[in-house]
Amino acid sequence: MNNGKLLHIHTAARTGRPMVSHESAIAVADAGLEGDRYLTGVGRFSRSPGSRDVTLFENEVLEALRKEHGLELQPNEHRRNLTTAGVALAQLVGKTFTVGAVTLEGLRLCNTCRFLNVASRKQVSVPLADRAGLICRVVKGGAINVSDPITLE
Repeated sequence: MNNGKLLHIHTAARTGRPMVSHESAIAVADAGLEGDRYLTGVGRFSRSPGSRDVTLFENEVLEALRKEHGLELQPNEHRRNLTTAGVALAQLVGKTFTVGAVTLEGLRLCNTCRFLNVASRKQVSVPLADRAGLICRVVKGGAINVSDPITLE
């Protein structure tokens, strides 16, 4: 895997609240990002089985949506915590990797849902099929920063 890079960090305090952009964040092992709805257990899918500490989304998918479908989806609109560049997230399922000083485990790919259509006010759930991001567990917490490298362990 070529080294990727972290482009954006976003959190939301509650389901449906706007995503807030950050230059840095603290990841807590087996919990999530400080200030995010999933760390506090109030996310839309908090009661669903399985961990969902942190979610990632590829910037390349944002570009593809624009080119293929004429859809402008901004990094704060895809509802994932971290926007990446230069790394195919599907290849990280079942693998451990680092984002700066934080170690993550890729658990499963995100499903698309109609809630994203409502939240973004754009019809994106169908075009995002099979490329809606990656759900991860925080193995080792710490600080993450925009521009941190993403490397496979």
